[in-house]
Amino acid sequence: MSEQNVIRTDAVCAVILAGGRATRMGGVDKGLQIFRGRSLTAVALDRLRQQQGGAPARIGINANRNLAQYQALGLPVWSDTIAGFAGPLAGFLAAMRQCQGHCDYLLSVPCDSPLYPLDLLPRLAHALLAQQADVAMAMAPERQEDGSIVLRPQPVFCLMRTRLADSLQDFMDGGGRKIGAWTASQRQTKVAFDAAHDDPRAFSNANTLDDLHDLENP
Repeated sequence: MSEQNVIRTDAVCAVILAGGRATRMGGVDKGLQIFRGRSLTAVALDRLRQQQGGAPARIGINANRNLAQYQALGLPVWSDTIAGFAGPLAGFLAAMRQCQGHCDYLLSVPCDSPLYPLDLLPRLAHALLAQQADVAMAMAPERQEDGSIVLRPQPVFCLMRTRLADSLQDFMDGGGRKIGAWTASQRQTKVAFDAAHDDPRAFSNANTLDDLHDLENP
């Protein structure tokens, strides 16, 4: 698969991250919680399929419990290969291993941000190619207590080359667990989603059931 001016969607695999413990939500399986009548994972899947420029060629779910319920969505389920609920990086790694040899790129999205942008993939892909990077990470505006707005990295929203799997394996085998620490060791670029047309809640995530209910409101 060759790079030109754009990354073809048949070169992209995507993973919906639903493998965490959701301790701030009382330990429920977050990806199966209901948002506007459907599970959060189903909503995340719909937004992947609606990406501008086309959906990723392959989509899987990273989950570590209730596997049959996730499989009922008609997607492959990729569980962590590192034990102990090792965090989102373990989901990255599980997906990379599944996609290597099929797709050159992996797009990651969490299950708990049901309003994420429908142009996420093309904007990350454009930046990755333009900057000749190996990882492109989203950034979004966040209001501070003093009313100011700052751009914050959104590390679970990444487009990365699947050839990074061995690097990630080594990082995790060495005890690394933070996405930012690993991506900082790669050629990375960060993409601001702060244009006038961008939804200010696009990257808001449901850490608690109250957060989830708040996001349901227009």
